[in-house]
Amino acid sequence: MNKYELALVVSAKIEDDARVAAVEQVKELIARFGGTVTNVDEWGKKRLAYEIQKMKEGFYYFIQFESVSTTPREIEQRIRIMESVIRYLCIRQDA
Repeated sequence: MNKYELALVVSAKIEDDARVAAVEQVKELIARFGGTVTNVDEWGKKRLAYEIQKMKEGFYYFIQFESVSTTPREIEQRIRIMESVIRYLCIRQDA
């Protein structure tokens, strides 16, 4: 099993319930494709480095998980079409 970290920037324009539901949906995707979430860091609302879709702020989440090498590709395909997620990046962590 490899260790990964998924950085999510969720839109600040949606309600709190919808934001929490989006993060839970991502965690469910990880579990569905054979991964195990080990940690979720919520950084809260931060100013974006540049304007994205006319937004200047977003909620930052960092999700650490362990999975096989095919899981990140599957997760990214599903996150790409989520309207509430404005940016994401999944990286493999070295041991």
